[in-house]
Amino acid sequence: MRTILTILLSVMLMTGCKEVKADKEEHNHSESKKEQVKPTNKEVLSPHTSAMEMIGDAHIHIDYSSPGVRGRIIFGGLVGYDNVWQAGAHMATWIETNKDLLIGEEILPRGKYGLFTIPSRGDWIIMINKNWDQHGKDEYDQKDDVVRFKVTPSITDDVTEHLEYRVSKVSETEGTISLAWEKVTISFPFEINQ
Repeated sequence: MRTILTILLSVMLMTGCKEVKADKEEHNHSESKKEQVKPTNKEVLSPHTSAMEMIGDAHIHIDYSSPGVRGRIIFGGLVGYDNVWQAGAHMATWIETNKDLLIGEEILPRGKYGLFTIPSRGDWIIMINKNWDQHGKDEYDQKDDVVRFKVTPSITDDVTEHLEYRVSKVSETEGTISLAWEKVTISFPFEINQ
């Protein structure tokens, strides 16, 4: 009888220890899950922003993500020369106008477009493309360019830390669009096509 009681007590003790161990493992497991979903206060390195202006009754809007220089060589480094660049970070930069624009001798019909560039040591190529909703330049296709032209960049000693677009009003029918980042600025004029 004593042997049976000893065996029963031993079985009960071992079972109890396993349950305590299982409870402890489950408790530890749930704590690690909480740590994984804990929010972080990371700085956004390429904040989403926009530039817009009214020129007469034309509304020009540029939407982009603004990466920082952060001590890097940008043009000819991070952004390679003679390659298509989405002119921002993450999603392609887009431009929207509610009026037809005249850029150089080309008409940009009212609508929403992707804005791409090909940076170079010399003149840059600017492309305004039908495919505005894409990640980076993943789906860029030259055949979808609506307007394509060259601009000469200006180089300064001053550093623009974050990529910055500006739409500037020159008159009730004219304006300029500019992009500045690192030590480079490009700018081009446009007119409201009446």
